[in-house]
Amino acid sequence: MKPYRDFFKRAIDIMASGGALLVLSVPLAAVTLWLHFANKGAGAFFFQERPGRHGKIFKVVKFKSMTDERDADGKLLPNEKRLTKVGAFIRKTSIDELPQLWNVFIGDMSLIGPRPLLPRYLPWYTEREQIRHSVRPGITGLAQVNGRNNLSWDQKLEYDAQYVENLNFVNDCKILLTTVKNVFERKDIEVAPKGVFLDDERRNKL
Repeated sequence: MKPYRDFFKRAIDIMASGGALLVLSVPLAAVTLWLHFANKGAGAFFFQERPGRHGKIFKVVKFKSMTDERDADGKLLPNEKRLTKVGAFIRKTSIDELPQLWNVFIGDMSLIGPRPLLPRYLPWYTEREQIRHSVRPGITGLAQVNGRNNLSWDQKLEYDAQYVENLNFVNDCKILLTTVKNVFERKDIEVAPKGVFLDDERRNKL
Protein backbone atom coordinates (compact mmCIF):
# COMPACT_ATOMS: atom_id res chain seq x y z
CA MET A 1 0.00 0.00 0.00
CA LYS A 2 1.22 3.50 -0.84
CA PRO A 3 -0.25 5.76 1.90
CA TYR A 4 -0.22 9.03 -0.05
CA ARG A 5 -1.57 7.62 -3.30
CA ASP A 6 -4.15 5.32 -1.67
CA PHE A 7 -5.42 7.52 1.17
CA PHE A 8 -3.90 10.94 1.89
CA LYS A 9 -4.21 12.27 -1.67
CA ARG A 10 -7.98 11.74 -1.62
CA ALA A 11 -8.28 13.23 1.88
CA ILE A 12 -6.40 16.33 0.75
CA ASP A 13 -8.63 16.58 -2.34
CA ILE A 14 -11.80 16.53 -0.25
CA MET A 15 -10.58 19.15 2.24
CA ALA A 16 -9.02 21.45 -0.38
CA SER A 17 -11.90 21.33 -2.87
CA GLY A 18 -14.55 21.65 -0.15
CA GLY A 19 -12.76 24.62 1.39
CA ALA A 20 -12.24 26.27 -2.00
CA LEU A 21 -15.90 25.85 -2.97
CA LEU A 22 -16.95 27.43 0.32
CA VAL A 23 -14.53 30.37 0.08
CA LEU A 24 -15.26 30.97 -3.61
CA SER A 25 -19.03 30.49 -3.40
CA VAL A 26 -19.86 34.19 -3.87
CA PRO A 27 -17.43 34.79 -6.78
CA LEU A 28 -18.57 31.57 -8.45
CA ALA A 29 -22.20 32.65 -8.13
CA ALA A 30 -21.34 36.02 -9.65
CA VAL A 31 -19.57 34.40 -12.62
CA THR A 32 -22.53 32.05 -13.09
CA LEU A 33 -24.94 34.99 -13.27
CA TRP A 34 -22.57 36.91 -15.58
CA LEU A 35 -22.36 33.97 -18.00
CA HIS A 36 -26.11 33.39 -17.88
CA PHE A 37 -26.63 36.70 -19.64
CA ALA A 38 -23.44 36.72 -21.76
CA ASN A 39 -24.18 33.30 -23.27
CA LYS A 40 -27.58 34.43 -24.58
CA GLY A 41 -29.61 31.74 -22.90
CA ALA A 42 -27.12 28.92 -23.51
CA GLY A 43 -26.53 28.46 -19.77
CA ALA A 44 -23.52 29.06 -17.56
CA PHE A 45 -22.18 25.50 -17.36
CA PHE A 46 -20.73 23.04 -19.85
CA PHE A 47 -20.99 19.30 -19.18
CA GLN A 48 -19.12 16.64 -21.11
CA GLU A 49 -18.51 12.94 -20.61
CA ARG A 50 -14.92 11.98 -19.89
CA PRO A 51 -13.25 8.74 -18.73
CA GLY A 52 -11.94 8.84 -15.18
CA ARG A 53 -10.16 6.34 -12.97
CA HIS A 54 -10.27 2.83 -14.48
CA GLY A 55 -11.97 4.35 -17.52
CA LYS A 56 -15.25 4.98 -15.69
CA ILE A 57 -17.23 7.65 -17.51
CA PHE A 58 -18.28 10.76 -15.59
CA LYS A 59 -19.47 14.25 -16.53
CA VAL A 60 -16.88 16.97 -16.14
CA VAL A 61 -18.29 20.44 -15.45
CA LYS A 62 -16.78 23.75 -16.57
CA PHE A 63 -18.02 27.28 -16.99
CA LYS A 64 -19.43 27.67 -20.49
CA SER A 65 -17.51 30.19 -22.58
CA MET A 66 -19.53 30.07 -25.82
CA THR A 67 -23.08 30.67 -26.98
CA ASP A 68 -25.17 28.09 -28.85
CA GLU A 69 -25.72 30.32 -31.88
CA ARG A 70 -26.38 28.52 -35.17
CA ASP A 71 -26.42 29.35 -38.86
CA ALA A 72 -29.43 29.30 -41.21
CA ASP A 73 -29.10 25.50 -41.58
CA GLY A 74 -29.20 24.94 -37.83
CA LYS A 75 -25.50 24.12 -37.52
CA LEU A 76 -23.45 25.61 -34.70
CA LEU A 77 -21.35 28.56 -35.76
CA PRO A 78 -17.53 28.15 -35.59
CA ASN A 79 -16.10 28.29 -32.08
CA GLU A 80 -14.40 31.65 -32.64
CA LYS A 81 -17.75 33.22 -33.54
CA ARG A 82 -19.52 31.79 -30.50
CA LEU A 83 -16.79 32.68 -28.00
CA THR A 84 -17.95 35.69 -25.98
CA LYS A 85 -15.75 38.40 -24.46
CA VAL A 86 -16.63 37.03 -21.05
CA GLY A 87 -15.78 33.53 -22.28
CA ALA A 88 -12.38 34.67 -23.54
CA PHE A 89 -11.69 36.29 -20.17
CA ILE A 90 -12.55 33.22 -18.09
CA ARG A 91 -10.40 31.07 -20.37
CA LYS A 92 -7.41 33.42 -20.14
CA THR A 93 -7.67 33.44 -16.35
CA SER A 94 -8.53 29.70 -16.10
CA ILE A 95 -11.71 30.61 -14.20
CA ASP A 96 -13.58 28.27 -16.53
CA GLU A 97 -11.88 25.32 -14.78
CA LEU A 98 -13.09 26.19 -11.26
CA PRO A 99 -16.41 24.25 -11.36
CA GLN A 100 -14.30 21.09 -11.59
CA LEU A 101 -13.68 21.56 -7.87
CA TRP A 102 -17.10 19.91 -7.53
CA ASN A 103 -15.85 16.93 -9.57
CA VAL A 104 -12.90 16.72 -7.17
CA PHE A 105 -15.10 16.95 -4.08
CA ILE A 106 -17.41 14.10 -5.15
CA GLY A 107 -14.50 11.89 -6.22
CA ASP A 108 -14.61 11.97 -10.02
CA MET A 109 -11.35 13.90 -10.19
CA SER A 110 -8.31 14.98 -8.19
CA LEU A 111 -6.69 18.38 -7.92
CA ILE A 112 -3.56 16.95 -9.57
CA GLY A 113 -3.51 14.25 -12.23
CA PRO A 114 -3.67 13.61 -15.97
CA ARG A 115 -6.30 15.79 -17.64
CA PRO A 116 -9.51 13.87 -18.47
CA LEU A 117 -9.69 13.50 -22.25
CA LEU A 118 -12.42 12.45 -24.68
CA PRO A 119 -13.90 8.91 -24.51
CA ARG A 120 -13.25 8.51 -28.26
CA TYR A 121 -9.52 8.44 -27.49
CA LEU A 122 -9.70 5.29 -25.34
CA PRO A 123 -8.83 2.79 -28.12
CA TRP A 124 -5.88 4.88 -29.28
CA TYR A 125 -3.62 4.89 -26.21
CA THR A 126 -0.48 2.77 -26.18
CA GLU A 127 -0.12 0.21 -23.40
CA ARG A 128 2.17 2.58 -21.49
CA GLU A 129 -0.19 5.54 -21.92
CA GLN A 130 -3.13 3.56 -20.53
CA ILE A 131 -1.69 3.85 -17.01
CA ARG A 132 -3.04 7.44 -16.98
CA HIS A 133 -6.40 5.85 -16.06
CA SER A 134 -5.02 4.06 -13.00
CA VAL A 135 -5.43 7.35 -11.07
CA ARG A 136 -8.13 10.01 -10.90
CA PRO A 137 -7.81 12.67 -13.61
CA GLY A 138 -6.83 16.14 -12.42
CA ILE A 139 -7.71 19.79 -12.86
CA THR A 140 -4.01 20.31 -13.54
CA GLY A 141 -1.14 17.94 -14.11
CA LEU A 142 2.45 17.44 -15.18
CA ALA A 143 1.67 18.04 -18.86
CA GLN A 144 -0.17 21.28 -18.05
CA VAL A 145 2.86 22.79 -16.29
CA ASN A 146 5.26 21.67 -19.02
CA GLY A 147 3.72 23.26 -22.08
CA ARG A 148 -0.01 22.51 -22.01
CA ASN A 149 -1.44 23.19 -25.50
CA ASN A 150 2.05 23.70 -26.94
CA LEU A 151 2.89 20.01 -26.54
CA SER A 152 2.35 17.25 -29.08
CA TRP A 153 0.02 14.40 -28.15
CA ASP A 154 2.96 12.05 -27.66
CA GLN A 155 4.60 14.53 -25.28
CA LYS A 156 1.41 15.12 -23.28
CA LEU A 157 0.69 11.43 -22.83
CA GLU A 158 4.31 10.69 -21.92
CA TYR A 159 4.11 13.33 -19.18
CA ASP A 160 0.91 11.66 -17.94
CA ALA A 161 2.64 8.29 -17.74
CA GLN A 162 5.61 9.84 -15.92
CA TYR A 163 3.25 11.48 -13.45
CA VAL A 164 1.62 8.18 -12.54
CA GLU A 165 4.96 6.41 -12.23
CA ASN A 166 6.34 9.09 -9.89
CA LEU A 167 3.18 10.07 -8.02
CA ASN A 168 4.02 11.46 -4.58
CA PHE A 169 3.18 14.38 -2.30
CA VAL A 170 6.26 16.47 -3.15
CA ASN A 171 5.67 16.24 -6.90
CA ASP A 172 1.99 17.16 -6.46
CA CYS A 173 3.00 20.24 -4.46
CA LYS A 174 5.46 21.27 -7.17
CA ILE A 175 2.79 20.91 -9.88
CA LEU A 176 0.25 22.87 -7.84
CA LEU A 177 2.66 25.75 -7.14
CA THR A 178 3.77 25.88 -10.79
CA THR A 179 0.14 25.89 -11.90
CA VAL A 180 -0.64 28.89 -9.68
CA LYS A 181 2.44 30.68 -11.05
CA ASN A 182 1.45 29.90 -14.66
CA VAL A 183 -2.14 31.09 -14.12
CA PHE A 184 -0.95 34.46 -12.81
CA GLU A 185 1.49 34.76 -15.71
CA ARG A 186 -1.14 33.42 -18.16
CA LYS A 187 1.50 31.07 -19.50
CA ASP A 188 0.76 28.47 -22.23
CA ILE A 189 -2.92 29.43 -22.36
CA GLU A 190 -4.69 29.41 -25.71
CA VAL A 191 -8.12 31.03 -25.70
CA ALA A 192 -9.22 29.17 -28.83
CA PRO A 193 -6.88 26.18 -29.33
CA LYS A 194 -7.02 24.54 -32.74
CA GLY A 195 -5.29 21.24 -32.11
CA VAL A 196 -5.69 17.89 -33.88
CA PHE A 197 -7.78 15.20 -32.22
CA LEU A 198 -5.68 12.30 -30.91
CA ASP A 199 -7.65 9.63 -32.75
CA ASP A 200 -7.44 11.54 -36.05
CA GLU A 201 -3.69 11.99 -35.65
CA ARG A 202 -2.98 8.36 -34.87
CA ARG A 203 -5.40 7.05 -37.48
CA ASN A 204 -3.56 9.08 -40.10
CA LYS A 205 -0.27 7.50 -39.04
CA LEU A 206 -1.52 3.98 -39.75
